[in-house]
Amino acid sequence: MSLQNKLQQAVSAAILNHYQLSLNDFEFQDTRPDFEGDITLVVFPLLRHIKGNPMQIGETIGTYLKENTDFVSDFNVVKGFLNIVITDAFYSAIFHKMLADDNFGISNPNPDDKAVMVEYSSPNTNKPLHLGHVRNNLLGYSVAKIIEASGKKVIKTQIINDRGIHICKSMLAWQKFGNGETPTSTGLKGDKLVGNYYVKFDQEYKKQIAQGISDGLSEDDAKKQAPLLIEAQNMLKKWEAGDAQVVSLWKTMNQWVYDGFEISYKTLGVDFDINYYESNTYLLGKDVVQKGLDQGVFYKKEDGSVWIDLTEEGLDEKIVLRADGTAVYMTQDIGTAIQRFKDYDINSLVYTVGNEQDYHFKVLFLILKKLGYDWADKLYHLSYGMVDLPSGKMKSREGTVVDADELVAEMVQTAKDISEELGKLEGYSTEEKEELYKIIGLGALKYFILKVDPKKRILFDPAASIDFNGNTGPFIQYTYARIQSILRKATFDYSQPVTLDALNSKTKDLIKQLQGFTETIALAAANHSPALIANYTYDLVKRYNTFYQTVPILGNENDEEKALHVQVSQKVAQVIKTAFGLLGINVPERM
Repeated sequence: MSLQNKLQQAVSAAILNHYQLSLNDFEFQDTRPDFEGDITLVVFPLLRHIKGNPMQIGETIGTYLKENTDFVSDFNVVKGFLNIVITDAFYSAIFHKMLADDNFGISNPNPDDKAVMVEYSSPNTNKPLHLGHVRNNLLGYSVAKIIEASGKKVIKTQIINDRGIHICKSMLAWQKFGNGETPTSTGLKGDKLVGNYYVKFDQEYKKQIAQGISDGLSEDDAKKQAPLLIEAQNMLKKWEAGDAQVVSLWKTMNQWVYDGFEISYKTLGVDFDINYYESNTYLLGKDVVQKGLDQGVFYKKEDGSVWIDLTEEGLDEKIVLRADGTAVYMTQDIGTAIQRFKDYDINSLVYTVGNEQDYHFKVLFLILKKLGYDWADKLYHLSYGMVDLPSGKMKSREGTVVDADELVAEMVQTAKDISEELGKLEGYSTEEKEELYKIIGLGALKYFILKVDPKKRILFDPAASIDFNGNTGPFIQYTYARIQSILRKATFDYSQPVTLDALNSKTKDLIKQLQGFTETIALAAANHSPALIANYTYDLVKRYNTFYQTVPILGNENDEEKALHVQVSQKVAQVIKTAFGLLGINVPERM
């Protein structure tokens, strides 16, 4: 039982004993550093039920706790705050349990529970992954790992946008200007090769628009009548009709892209359990429209198009089927959501999608609820802000996109430059250095992005992220490696539990911080926020560095204290490794 739960019961007993009231909901917080105590009961909310002076109420409860529990050693009251001092024996007992648990912090799923599906990445097959995809992938993957660690089964998925006019633009440009080149013949990753032709289409299309305007067309007509666009539209019609040549080219070029994506995903350290493809899902949902019409959820306009009116819910009218009977994205998303709940034993679904789609998901979730799907209340949009580099916003059609692979390569190079400048890796072989540069560079990138609340926009500074001081990945990685060095030097047996009459205040402080790890995972899972894990880990590392600087570890003359301090160091390292694993970050054994 956690400290807060034990206190909850004890305070409830105190109030029942003195005031004959049955209360069990109390506000606790960490005791301020300028007061003695480990945890503080906020007395003011109790005044709604208990008449009297808050200081006197605090004294009464504190006295009861001290006299009637074996884990409260003292207390003090400051205005309406009861600061409670917990016994060293309680923290020793907690640490013994931590020490015996090799998977401390991680909860096992109930095999009878349904799974949570987490969707992320969802790229287009006409261009490589970019900086926005990096945040999406890191965020979605980490949230999936955190939910799993909180004790739930998880299915990681993506929907690949592999059809549509934008895909045909790349295909047509390759047909016209590619001269048969392939990833093998050029040495380019397939996603980059295809992306080059998406850019090429845009360049040639703009030339045709300019020509049309010079021939006397309006800009709008010049765009619509550009021969290249008309060819791309015809290609899409042929694809939808199943034209053998078009479908063959589509499969070939998409496979180039998938092979390229796989390399990028492996570099980023993310994966998926199942893939959905828009080419298989774009017709889903059309049958649901008739069901919605029968239920009165949708209505049909005179031109035959089908809509839903959400004005009473503060939204607007939304089309779900065009007059010609073709589906829109909303229709497809409705059908895909329903299909996923048919395909897998899930009870909730998390969509990792940028905040520009906030309105879309409000409408989607509301439509599914109106259609009568009970699980619609278990849908969650993990909305996140854009990532910017100092150079500004990205535009993929113009070829100025911040490429994900190039960003990772730059991070590794920056890690190399800074490490060599600081002389951090002297005595390492070339292979060891190269591996460490990857661990540090990727760790810096992932931590910088994940430590920020998902809803906030990020200005990513590669150099600042690799600072070996402050709230950065490398700072935490360095602390982990430092602890590994201590453990290698500890040649004595420190495996047995140690019980001391009194704990050093810094040791106690670390145990208190470690104790909160399981709760932090649960909170991060409930809030879909890796930032809570990242910042918990940073606070743990700050406390450990204070401990390291002020408490003798291997140099302690008392064997029991020395063993305990090594054990605490070991457990801190284990929690760092586990926490960083939930963020998708590796830790080095030496650094």
